[in-house]
Amino acid sequence: MKELLRTTNPVKLAFAKALLTGEGINSFEMDVHMSVLEGSIGILPRRLMVTDGDLARARRVLDDNEIGPE
Repeated sequence: MKELLRTTNPVKLAFAKALLTGEGINSFEMDVHMSVLEGSIGILPRRLMVTDGDLARARRVLDDNEIGPE
């Protein structure tokens, strides 16, 4: 699995996941529990992961929708 997106913005993360799902790309959200443990004050980012084979296509989907790194 490769990291596609790292963000503290839950709305951005949910939108990215919805776009990927719409394109048939499976994704996995990492560091969810760490983010919750820190009290949701926005210090620890969550990571959105995709398989190695889907990485290039997933990047294009995010780029086309102007979702980039923070």
